[in-house]
Amino acid sequence: MKITIEKSVLENILVHAAPFLEKKDTSQITSHIYIHVSNNTLTLKATDYEIGFLVNIENITIEKEGSITANGKKFLDIVKILKDGNINLEIKNDLLHISQGHSNFKLPTFSHNDFPQFPSYKDNRSISIDSHTLIESLKKITPAIDTNNPKFELNGALIDIKQDTISFAATDTRRLAVVTLENKNDDELSIIIPRKAIVEIQKLFFDNIELYYDETNLIIHSQQYTFFTKLINGKFPEYSRIIPKETAYNLTLPKATMIEAIKQITTISNDVKITFQQNSITFESLSDDNIEAKTEIPFNTDFTEPFVLAINSRYLLDFLNSINTNEFTISLNEGNLPFILKDENFITVVMPIVI
Repeated sequence: MKITIEKSVLENILVHAAPFLEKKDTSQITSHIYIHVSNNTLTLKATDYEIGFLVNIENITIEKEGSITANGKKFLDIVKILKDGNINLEIKNDLLHISQGHSNFKLPTFSHNDFPQFPSYKDNRSISIDSHTLIESLKKITPAIDTNNPKFELNGALIDIKQDTISFAATDTRRLAVVTLENKNDDELSIIIPRKAIVEIQKLFFDNIELYYDETNLIIHSQQYTFFTKLINGKFPEYSRIIPKETAYNLTLPKATMIEAIKQITTISNDVKITFQQNSITFESLSDDNIEAKTEIPFNTDFTEPFVLAINSRYLLDFLNSINTNEFTISLNEGNLPFILKDENFITVVMPIVI
């Protein structure tokens, strides 16, 4: 293999590949990226077995076709320190030679035949959804995905496909985030995607996409990228049962004003006590120390008696920072019962702090 490629192009694809590499054990072939050059196209792959990334690049100069693997982190470190302009890549004696001007580097390679195979998607069932809708939905529920939960299914997000809807759901057991879209579907199914995969999907896809799935993988394909993730094997909680069917009080609140008030309190405490009074909303810190933060905004709530709600401010701020409208709805029953934050097709059900 012998090619010439623009530094910015090579660096960009190596940066995108980095999260897919095995980080701890550099003796594993999954710490390497795979490069195959043929038919005027460079194909680069990276995978840690759980998630995988493939990209095709055409704006390169090919003198000789071939395939190699090389340590992805070291390869990226080398490319980053080179100057803008063309970089030469060549295989000699099972070593990858990287050169530019008077600078020369060599990296050892593994047998490219040992690189893991990527799952095929051509005969798999598909999901119809545009990339913008997918990314926006995943962004809204990502903060609610748990981390390091012994119930592995909670370390991912559910895609719940019904005949007329697609729902995206995530929970860390203290809150539940759900986005529901109207969407005609041929099949009904539920799959759970790991958090790491969801984060990478949001970085990669902005163009038209195709989604495919089988029993073990979700595959997303665009004109430039192909991505796969192993699915989490487990049963996601019956999230629809967690959502209160009826609420006693429903208020439409101003987003910016609420964010400003809550952030003032978080300088002292992440836990906030919110008191809804007839003509105002009061925000107070919940702290064991003799430190206090308190602020108030004028607002007509129509409550005849004070209604007190204690909440982890992060849950409220995560919701507010995910919505694009100027107002949102909060639906309440009692101060010690779950309540609903709602904006159009996006809801978050939050368990309050009992005080």
